Amino acid sequence: MSHKLSVMNLLPPIRSWKKRNKFVLLAVLFFSLLSVYPVFVLGYTWMKVLQSDLPGGRHGPLDAYRHTLASAIVAHTFNEDVVDWVGDVMEDDGYVSQRMDKHNNRIGAGIGTRARTFFEIEAAVAKRVSKGRVMARDPEQSTWLPKVMWKDGKMW
Repeated sequence: MSHKLSVMNLLPPIRSWKKRNKFVLLAVLFFSLLSVYPVFVLGYTWMKVLQSDLPGGRHGPLDAYRHTLASAIVAHTFNEDVVDWVGDVMEDDGYVSQRMDKHNNRIGAGIGTRARTFFEIEAAVAKRVSKGRVMARDPEQSTWLPKVMWKDGKMW
């Protein structure tokens, strides 16, 4: 019996290639979606922020709106636990502005969880922020810092 050495004899069977390719394709799709999701949330949020006429881009009502809207989207598309996790990673409780951000994130999480459709979210967030106030303690009321601490402008 003569055995020829060929490339085909060294490669795994075609069946295992198909299995491996399915795994690679699923992994690529998963990581693609994982990277697209933050772009979607931030893109939609910033589009609405740039269209808003609220003052106080940093530490004011516009900042409250931005945090509430982004958190509502995340809670609606995932759940409140994801909002809490992101808040724990992004916000440090040491600064009053970051406590304010976490407060507004929790409000947004509640809005997103209760929303029946994605298109209800922005109006609910705008309504909640319009009833907010400086240094609100009520867990259902949007809050922001006193006007002397605001940094105006849309982008920080």
